[in-house]
Amino acid sequence: MGNSALKAHLETAQKTGVFQLTGKGLTEFPEDLQKLTSNLRTIDLSNNKIELLPPPIGKFSFLKSLALNNNKLSALPEELCKLKKLETLHLNGNHLRQLPAAFGQLSALKTLSLSGNQLRTVPTQLCGLRHLDVVDLSKNQIQNVPDSVGELQAIELNLNQNQISQISVQISHCPRLKVLRLEENCLELSMLPQSILSDSQISLLAVEGNLFEIKKLRELEGYDKYMERFTATKKKFA
Repeated sequence: MGNSALKAHLETAQKTGVFQLTGKGLTEFPEDLQKLTSNLRTIDLSNNKIELLPPPIGKFSFLKSLALNNNKLSALPEELCKLKKLETLHLNGNHLRQLPAAFGQLSALKTLSLSGNQLRTVPTQLCGLRHLDVVDLSKNQIQNVPDSVGELQAIELNLNQNQISQISVQISHCPRLKVLRLEENCLELSMLPQSILSDSQISLLAVEGNLFEIKKLRELEGYDKYMERFTATKKKFA
């Protein structure tokens, strides 16, 4: 991509606060963007070949939305965690194995998509995020859901297409969790905490494609209570 094209994009971004450059084969984060640290609210560099996010990313203090889907990121810089206004972060289809230690400082974060990475566990850093609504951790290599998940504030947690065979009973203590997606994992029925059914806020539990028949779920204690929540929620949206 020529410099003049990039310049045009930068000029537009300066006026609109939005910089979008997708599918251009970029191998690095455009350095010229650093001139717009106080202008930009949205950056979308999805479908490129970016391997590194440079530390100056932390200077985009007004950034609300950052999308880097389908790049080649294998790590994120700690500086990313300085983005106090960031509400939406899309990092699907990269090579991430973990999140920065300070990730819990992204205090405004509402939506986090990490589908199709190489995470092996649910990152504990997520539990510090008080405004989190939706977390997508589908298509990773997660094998178990740890006790710390009980602190998660999310409304929806997507763990489809992982390798989960164990779930902490603490998941039923999540104060706001309404939607839990666990499709296509390695769960035996005995490993599904019954408290998810009997005493949690969860009103949509998606568990197709595990190591048990769905009809067996109906025989578990607490299933009636779960169905009450499910039906009440359905009526609300009908």
